[in-house]
Amino acid sequence: MLANAEREPGYGSIAPAAQRAEVAPPSSGEDLESAPLLGPEPGGQEERRRAAAWLPLTKEELQGTAVGVRWKKIRSRLVFLFWLAWLGMLGTAVAIIVKSPRPIATPLRWWQKSLFYQLQPDLFLDSQPAGLVGGVEVVCDQLSYIKSLGVGAMILEGLFRKGPSPDGPVINDRLLTVPQMEHLITESSKVGLRVVLDLCELNLTTSRPEVSEVNVTSVPAAHRLTTVQYVLKSWLEKGVAGFAICDTDPAYSEQTLTEWRVVLKGLREEDNDRIVLVKQTGELLNSTRPFNSSLVDVMMRSILPPTQHILSSQEVSETVEARLQASDGTVWPSWMVGGKTSSDLQKLLLVLMMTLPGTPALRYGEEISSTPHVPSNMPEKEGNTEKDKRLARALFASLSLAKAREEALLSGTFTMLSFNASSSAATTNSTLRAPVLGFLRSWGCAQFLVVLNIGPDPQPLDPDWARSLPSAGVFVISTGLDRLGSASLYTLTLRPQEAVVIKLIEAKSFS
Repeated sequence: MLANAEREPGYGSIAPAAQRAEVAPPSSGEDLESAPLLGPEPGGQEERRRAAAWLPLTKEELQGTAVGVRWKKIRSRLVFLFWLAWLGMLGTAVAIIVKSPRPIATPLRWWQKSLFYQLQPDLFLDSQPAGLVGGVEVVCDQLSYIKSLGVGAMILEGLFRKGPSPDGPVINDRLLTVPQMEHLITESSKVGLRVVLDLCELNLTTSRPEVSEVNVTSVPAAHRLTTVQYVLKSWLEKGVAGFAICDTDPAYSEQTLTEWRVVLKGLREEDNDRIVLVKQTGELLNSTRPFNSSLVDVMMRSILPPTQHILSSQEVSETVEARLQASDGTVWPSWMVGGKTSSDLQKLLLVLMMTLPGTPALRYGEEISSTPHVPSNMPEKEGNTEKDKRLARALFASLSLAKAREEALLSGTFTMLSFNASSSAATTNSTLRAPVLGFLRSWGCAQFLVVLNIGPDPQPLDPDWARSLPSAGVFVISTGLDRLGSASLYTLTLRPQEAVVIKLIEAKSFS
């Protein structure tokens, strides 16, 4: 039978010559049986390789696909999911901020956020040859300077006669007259200073006849005022901001405080910011007699007890530590230095007084050794050079600014810290505790560390005492005014009789 040579190429038992050249003949019978009957189609392998390879869409293909309904839905859903996720993250952040605990500043009254300045006008009045009028004018000239110190109220001492008087507290006319006192109150109000009258050491119990405010005998006894109350009310109407009494005065009692409070409550509502201040003058911490704390607005205490000799470093350390641990929070405190110490310890105690919770109370001349605003014939403190005076001015200015600006120093919480001096310093005197004290003032995320080296030797701090506190910080104030920049608690060494205020900073805040 003849082979059909007319068939199309690729069909039949005989392949074209070109295909036969590409396909090797089988070498044996087994290979012959396994060989395919038909050869590979021309171009088939190349097409499969091209189909398996990824090829980008052309511009025309991309435009045609993008306008499709399917991709429009996908794009709109992706945009919706993006904005939904963004709003979700924003809402989560807002919720975290809102629900996170935030410090709320307690509203403070005027006597809680300013300084008291204890002044004896007779220091100025006696130095003026012009007499009372010239002396009062000198005091009035001091008002702007006193206000620049950050003072909110002056406590005027020694204005009243100390002898018994049936008319209540009476101005000592040898110092100034009532009209001159009214002039001083008016001028003080113009510069933003309040005036508190000190009634300590006055005999207020000799005669207490009842007098009516309107001099009508038919007024019920409950509405009548005693002589002292009537005098106090008249001074309040003249603009006085309050009165001070000592806890060792014979007239000091709960009854007296109640009578004074009645006078204050009788004022108009807009004038109800007058205060009753009690000075704790006893040597013991618990010298104040029991009383109703609601009757007193401010309790003024001395950091050091009154003594006739200069206190040593160890005595100062023990007294200060006892004061800090025995502080009472029922009445707003006010602190004054008191006592007698060396000039270096006076700087340290000034830093302590300005950083403790409460209102600092300065005596005339304590903020600086001498000022250009005082009478020229006023005696200066011994041993003070011009450099010491400039440093004292700068130190007090820094403390006053920090007290007014930092909420932690103004109304922050107080935490007493237990300090340990390094072992090398502790071995120098094993019988006495190392005179290093410190405390923490905190408000929100702000923390201020106050460290006091009351002793006469340098004191490196043991890093084990404050592992719960940040180890880094920034120097705010030091008694020498020579510490600036960053501070590390692990390498800090306090100089003899040095006080340092450090604003602590978390280590992660540097990253």
